Amino acid sequence: MARYLGPKVKLSRRVGVPIADIPKHTAKRQLTAPGMHGYRGRRTKDYGVRLTEKQKLRHHYHVLEKQFRRYVHEAARRRGNTGEVLLQLLEQRLDNVVRRAGFVRTVWASRQMTVHRHVLVNGKRVDRPSAPVKPGDTIALHQRIHKLARENMESMAGHIVPDWMEVNPSELSVKILSLPTADQIPFDVNTNLIVEFYR
Repeated sequence: MARYLGPKVKLSRRVGVPIADIPKHTAKRQLTAPGMHGYRGRRTKDYGVRLTEKQKLRHHYHVLEKQFRRYVHEAARRRGNTGEVLLQLLEQRLDNVVRRAGFVRTVWASRQMTVHRHVLVNGKRVDRPSAPVKPGDTIALHQRIHKLARENMESMAGHIVPDWMEVNPSELSVKILSLPTADQIPFDVNTNLIVEFYR
């Protein structure tokens, strides 16, 4: 399974927004361009603006280019606004659901939790971070990871769970109530520019 193993804060600096909601990424000094003095080049052209928007979304969900392209093609094939469907497909990933539920802080931690077979979907272990969830599914954590998940939840006391899922903190489980909508996604990105990038 291919994955990015390089420095992650550098990704936030490159796209100019925090791709993870942790102090390392949200610190003001981290949002300057990479390098000692930051990049002081020319104004970004239209292509660069669209590329940056695409990279923002890719890094936020920790998806490589080939897989992200497949999501874009699948979103274009389905009915509805391509940008909104794309966000919906990415939000429905299992690793993202574990992160949004507040069991872990970052998408990288949720990927690791999933790959190590600590996540159960409808009672069955699933070790694919990209596995899609649908309304009615119940996602639970294996007993051996409960202590770590509770510590994570205590450290993220003010975490807001999206309306499209319902978390049961006593059982450490999540029930998917509906499909996510664009306004329920806590990440600001212009999906129209991303769709234009692939045309």
